[in-house]
Amino acid sequence: MRNYDLEFLKRFSLVLAFLALVTLGLILFAYYLNTKVVHTQDPAIQQRLLARIAPVGDVYAGATGAAAQAAAAAAAQASLLANIPFDGRTDGAEIFNNSTCTGCHTAGIGGAPKLDAAGIGARLAEQGIDTLVTQAINGFTGSAGVMPAKGGNPALTDEQIKATVEWMVAQSK
Repeated sequence: MRNYDLEFLKRFSLVLAFLALVTLGLILFAYYLNTKVVHTQDPAIQQRLLARIAPVGDVYAGATGAAAQAAAAAAAQASLLANIPFDGRTDGAEIFNNSTCTGCHTAGIGGAPKLDAAGIGARLAEQGIDTLVTQAINGFTGSAGVMPAKGGNPALTDEQIKATVEWMVAQSK
């Protein structure tokens, strides 16, 4: 080997060693900064994480468990009732007058039977109350139009629909 080749190798080795030391220094500095910076977590991400790792069920044991189970059942029932229109009341007149029922059945829109002997009274005579309630709950497609399930308000309970149909039938007499 020639002298200038050895000189180049020495300098090149020194440059590589210097770059390796700079890289190591930058890595250590980044690690130091990462340990000093406080990372704030988004509350939405935290909530999704907690929802993912939440237990599937609950275990209730003994007297304390029975009380906790009763409280959980009451909370679940209250949650269900919170989404039911009219607070779960089954007053047919209130439901008819304050929901989508009155829009079609008052004017006979789309073939909806009116609240008289020729309308809902005739349907009652032909089909019976059970059929009318079933059609009101599940929806009905007739020759003159379509009635959506639960009158277009799926939040109503079956008991509320039944009470409303019974009230409508009572008005036709």
